[in-house]
Amino acid sequence: MNDKSLIQRAVDLACESVAQGGEPFGAILVQDGKVLAEAMNQAHVDHDPTAHAEIQALRIASREHARFTHPGSIMYASGKPCPMCMAAMVNAGVERVVFCADDEIGGPFGYSTEQGYARMQQSFGQQGAKVEHLPIDEQSKPFTLYAEKNPA
Repeated sequence: MNDKSLIQRAVDLACESVAQGGEPFGAILVQDGKVLAEAMNQAHVDHDPTAHAEIQALRIASREHARFTHPGSIMYASGKPCPMCMAAMVNAGVERVVFCADDEIGGPFGYSTEQGYARMQQSFGQQGAKVEHLPIDEQSKPFTLYAEKNPA
């Protein structure tokens, strides 16, 4: 099991995704030389805009291994991860991301990440969605309850 064989498997998963009516993306999450999860993009199939291959791999690995972080893991992705997937991987502790098709390959098919990364570099509230802050009296309650259940 090496980088080339794992990226080939991610590409094979992407082809399987297309055959099943999904989008052309596959991903594999590996930790300590063991495959934690394999996944395909399921966004169109599941009608879920977050069901990208990398996020699906994180979801599967998290459920199967009963943890929500995977520090030191490696994600193999058939295409360049979008900003949402990259943020999820960073949040989950993925240490290394290996991808195959870049924007030059995916762009002509409508899968360029360039605009998404440019938008996410804007300040909070300037990325394209209107953001409103609406504080209420009980805004601290969930944090207080959490602190009571999880003393430092």
